[in-house]
Amino acid sequence: MGTSKYIEIDGSLGEGGGQILRTAVSLSAITCRPVRVKNIRAKRSNPGLRPQHLTAIRILAEIFGAETQNARVGADWISFKPSEKFEGGQAKFDVGTAGSVPMILLTVVPAVALSKNQLELEVIGGTDVKASPTIDYVRYVVMEAYRSIGVKFSMDVVKRGYYPKGGGIVRTEIEPCRQPESIDLVRIRESEPRIASVCCQLPKHVAERQITSALVMLEKKGMRCRNYSASLETALSPGSSAIVYSSSDFGPYIGGDCIGELGKRAESVGNEAADRYLETTLVGAPVDPFLADMMVLPLAMAKGRSRYRIARATSHLETNLQVAGQIVGCRHNITQQDDGTFVVEIEG
Repeated sequence: MGTSKYIEIDGSLGEGGGQILRTAVSLSAITCRPVRVKNIRAKRSNPGLRPQHLTAIRILAEIFGAETQNARVGADWISFKPSEKFEGGQAKFDVGTAGSVPMILLTVVPAVALSKNQLELEVIGGTDVKASPTIDYVRYVVMEAYRSIGVKFSMDVVKRGYYPKGGGIVRTEIEPCRQPESIDLVRIRESEPRIASVCCQLPKHVAERQITSALVMLEKKGMRCRNYSASLETALSPGSSAIVYSSSDFGPYIGGDCIGELGKRAESVGNEAADRYLETTLVGAPVDPFLADMMVLPLAMAKGRSRYRIARATSHLETNLQVAGQIVGCRHNITQQDDGTFVVEIEG
């Protein structure tokens, strides 16, 4: 049952980003515990609530029948008080900008699934934008890692959305999860990398050059890749992205992605994606540093102890563990290993 007492969360914790807000509101919806988040994105150059954060809050407020206060762009605090009534079924939301659809999904998917509900959701906005995972990272890495612990959702990328116009359309079906399972991902299994490269309103050779440069980077490190695709898709604004990834039923779950920008060579996009992938695989870790952060929320709700090994521990991860611990009381620990990697432990 819910309680009327608000849990106070300081949004300037650690790196002080939007992740604090997203985790707090998701866990509030799952547990029915009201939260008040202050100093939102206090350490960012444009502090306060951004459009994609507001859209995520509005989606959760609508489907969980939550009362919100001060939910507006630029706000430095908000409160979120969910009811115990879920208004699921179907929902459609438009960010109205190129705000990140992946960030919205990473807020909504665990909240819906872990509160044992289901939802068909359509979100319109940016699918591949700066300071956010790409939609392919969510589709090829997050979706598979979540599935391994029982959090299941499917995704259809109808249209890509790039800066400045956005307009990307993603349809998601989220299934109820009765109880997420703990994981033990400390040793890596051999898994050949794959590459997916996309461009919109640009010549197809842009997507192909992104692949070629990623392949060269992998080959230099002795890695073969026989599975790659270059696709030309539709979008309102021109753009491109590439991802190098490995995922299988029992791990690893590793992705390195990068988006194209005006004046940035296609080769640089492919190189950066491969470089981010190699950071994890070359040290034999089964989980990449970005997924490490995204696994905190569902594993905080799992029974038992979860462990996973990563190449480096980000401040995002440390902050997320703190916020989850404050709301649901999960115990957590990050230990550096002799080989320089880190093991994350979460006791749900």
